[in-house]
Amino acid sequence: MVDTVEALVDGGKATAGPPLGPALGPKGVNIGQVIAKINEKTKAFEGMKVPVKILINPDKTFDIKVGTPPVSALIKGELGIETGSGNPKTTIVGNLTIEQAKKIAAMKQDSLLGATERARVSEVAGNCVSLGVTIDGKNPKDFQKDLKAGVYDDVLGH
Repeated sequence: MVDTVEALVDGGKATAGPPLGPALGPKGVNIGQVIAKINEKTKAFEGMKVPVKILINPDKTFDIKVGTPPVSALIKGELGIETGSGNPKTTIVGNLTIEQAKKIAAMKQDSLLGATERARVSEVAGNCVSLGVTIDGKNPKDFQKDLKAGVYDDVLGH
């Protein structure tokens, strides 16, 4: 039977301290190896909390599944901001480029609902609304309208 340990770790900076050490200790796996593997798999998410799942097999081999931070955390990480706007209708805290929106959509493609890159970028734009973040210098809702109208077809394809 596979044993599972789930934890929220700092991307690229997991340690043998809590929450991982105490959870892994009784399982009999090499904690150093597990931590090294987690850090290797999460270094792209440095500065963010990342959900990880460690699947421990009866022979003490293990597999690590890395979740991705929420889209809002990726947007904030991309812009280097701590929090979204307290009043997104009037206070803008950052601007995402179309390339950054594509990058976030690609990082989250397994968990976003959109079947196409364009649909996933639109979902990222939807997250920008509540954060007070513009995309390509535009209000996210206007950006979504332009996206639907084909303004970004050269960048996103269909």
